[in-house]
Amino acid sequence: MADRSDCPSVSGDGLLPVELHAWMLMLAATGAVEQELRTVVKERLDVSHDEFLVLCLLAADPGEALRMTRIAELLGRPKTRLTYQIACLQHAGLVTRKSVCGDKRGVEVALTEKARGLLKEASGVLAETVKEALARFMGPTQRQAMCALIPDVVAEAAPE
Repeated sequence: MADRSDCPSVSGDGLLPVELHAWMLMLAATGAVEQELRTVVKERLDVSHDEFLVLCLLAADPGEALRMTRIAELLGRPKTRLTYQIACLQHAGLVTRKSVCGDKRGVEVALTEKARGLLKEASGVLAETVKEALARFMGPTQRQAMCALIPDVVAEAAPE
């Protein structure tokens, strides 16, 4: 990784509006973090990164099922691709899927106990991987870009 001081600024002197430039800086930083996380996810959970994202969505409220259409919407993935990922997760014993009562086209997906256990066991290492990668790849320029993109959120989170 290049020295963070070499990163382009968010001053808006370039061709792009400040918000678009900030978004590109954030995507680059999060893409680098995602690359590092892929390896750890594969080692610890033996699933792809996309399958991991599905597990994370379901883990946000582990007692609840999510409809496949909602998962596809939240991840910005085509439903056909999600169907394959869910099938892989189901084959691995990490999710269950069932028809939604009263809606023959609707399918709900939920975590299994096996998935809950694996996520609980791996969560510390995964969180540490994210924290370390963010520290390496998100310098002052990227943090400034994030603040420029979401000033209301940053203002609400700031201590009074």
